[in-house]
Amino acid sequence: MNLISSNITLTFTVYGPPGPLSYMLATLLFLIYLFSICANMFLALVIYLESSLHKPMYVFLFNLAVNGVIGSSSVCPKIMVHLFSGVQESSYYGCLIQVFFVNFYGISAYVILAVMAYDRYVSICKPLLYHAIMTPAKVKQLLLVTYSFPIFSLSAQVYLTSRLPLCRHTITKLFCDNLAIVNLSCVKSNLDNIFGIFIVLSLAVLPLICVVISYIQILKVSWKTSRDAQQKALSTCTPHLAVFINFSLATLFSVIYNRASMYISSEVNIFMSLHFILIPPVLHPVIYGIRTKEIRRCIM
Repeated sequence: MNLISSNITLTFTVYGPPGPLSYMLATLLFLIYLFSICANMFLALVIYLESSLHKPMYVFLFNLAVNGVIGSSSVCPKIMVHLFSGVQESSYYGCLIQVFFVNFYGISAYVILAVMAYDRYVSICKPLLYHAIMTPAKVKQLLLVTYSFPIFSLSAQVYLTSRLPLCRHTITKLFCDNLAIVNLSCVKSNLDNIFGIFIVLSLAVLPLICVVISYIQILKVSWKTSRDAQQKALSTCTPHLAVFINFSLATLFSVIYNRASMYISSEVNIFMSLHFILIPPVLHPVIYGIRTKEIRRCIM
């Protein structure tokens, strides 16, 4: 990114002037954000301190909790500053950093959920081979792929976006995203669009396919087992499936928000934009804390 671009200031136009309503929204956002941080860090701490939870499924859950902290922290503090102070601007460099971490949160969460689905598939469909397949080395390899591929691909995307010349400097959203910056450009970048489609297909669609295939196999195997085995499989899969459906809905809202934010009311706009960042990190530790027997036992 050149020096001229780094000095550009972007203005958010969806915020109103400071007042009682903005202060109330900022306070509510702060409380939700605080609960999200505490819940995810508490869950991560329980998994870290309790040796009986040092298993592949809980290692992945630990990473999902940390990812939730990254996601909510990449957006919420900045929005609260805008609401409290009335300063509704961001540097171009800061906006690109926010784009990277918001996308990293979303993509990494999807990949982690896909890896967790694979872990459940091996546990239920190949129980005798589980410890031979899900070795500590295998878990580390899966986590390496989970983080390295999004980091490199998103770094490339942000770099391509940073090379685009800007003709406008106003964003009609609550926070920065890649499409919003691309729409400010004076030129249309086919390379940026193609690379964005590649990221979506490889880091969102493929994990979705992996989860669907894993659960199809789990259903096939569970259908042939006893009722007790079916209930055990259901109890271990229900939290993951609930989290996956919740995050998929949040992602769908985010896609609609990115593509149609200019054509929907401001109230719906705010809900869709915050749902993706706030709701999954709040619900995920609650769902796993309530539905997972081992975690409940360790918490008690």
